[in-house]
Amino acid sequence: MCDNKFDPRFYPEVYQAVAGKDYTVYAYMNDGSVRKFDVKPLIKKGGVFMFPLCCPKCGLPLKKEGNGCQCSEGHRYDLARSGYVNLLLANGKHSLQPGDDKRMVRARRLFLEKGYYEPFRRAVCQKALERLPMERPVVLDAGCGEGYYTGGLAQALKERGKDPMAAGVDISKIAADQAAKAHKGIQFAVGSVFHLPVLEASCDLAMNLFAPLCAGEILRVLKPGGVFLLGVPDRRHLWQLKQAVYREPYENELKEPELPGFSLLEDYPVKDWLLLDNNEDIQNLFQMTPYYYKTSRQDQERAERLETLKTQVEFRVFVYRKQGA
Repeated sequence: MCDNKFDPRFYPEVYQAVAGKDYTVYAYMNDGSVRKFDVKPLIKKGGVFMFPLCCPKCGLPLKKEGNGCQCSEGHRYDLARSGYVNLLLANGKHSLQPGDDKRMVRARRLFLEKGYYEPFRRAVCQKALERLPMERPVVLDAGCGEGYYTGGLAQALKERGKDPMAAGVDISKIAADQAAKAHKGIQFAVGSVFHLPVLEASCDLAMNLFAPLCAGEILRVLKPGGVFLLGVPDRRHLWQLKQAVYREPYENELKEPELPGFSLLEDYPVKDWLLLDNNEDIQNLFQMTPYYYKTSRQDQERAERLETLKTQVEFRVFVYRKQGA
């Protein structure tokens, strides 16, 4: 029997793989041939992740295997019943249950579901659509919470006839579980924004909205020329709420972030007024912000007595492009 296992004529290897349209992959082999593969059946069987997640231990790509996923080194991670995957290693936790707790996640979900921050979500989607000409963009929400903005962007892209590969990463298991339940077709993962479980140079767009920022990780996961959307509260965001709660209200500190490796394309303000006519919505707004957890019990009681609230909402969307396109 001839031993030809090292002969590329009999065992050609993939030299490069390039994604085509409609779930097609072109494999360039080391024997000079090019092979076309339809990966849609594999995706339907759960054989691959549509989004380029990577193993948090070794950095290799992850693929679905039954009710979990694993890398080629054999590191395995189970999928939760709702569909998210936990890629946060024990040494990446700063507490037993890191991130937003049940009360904050619930308050934010109930508040956002009523559309109060829809003008900001529309602005984020508009800025993304302006910068994503490709048919199948890869988009990442770093610090996604329960997926309100992740789902909104994915839907906006689909309405433009695009076929996005979208994912959200959040350190809160509670938030990732809510996101996975609410937004099917998007891959959610528990992970840290300071060590994103995402392959290098794999994303066309990343966004970070009201979440801790690690610009170096965003730079790493974006393709050359990729777009980054940074959303932050402006100076007088929720000013009237602060006046109602605090004896000495203070403005938010706002600095234009200078991010090494990025070029600032646009600084886009979003301003509106909210009229809340019931205490439940006021409490949900207050409890979904960091202000609530930094407020004395005496000041919290002031918010609990409010029956109506008219307050400014002010945001900024900074649009960046990764240098090196």
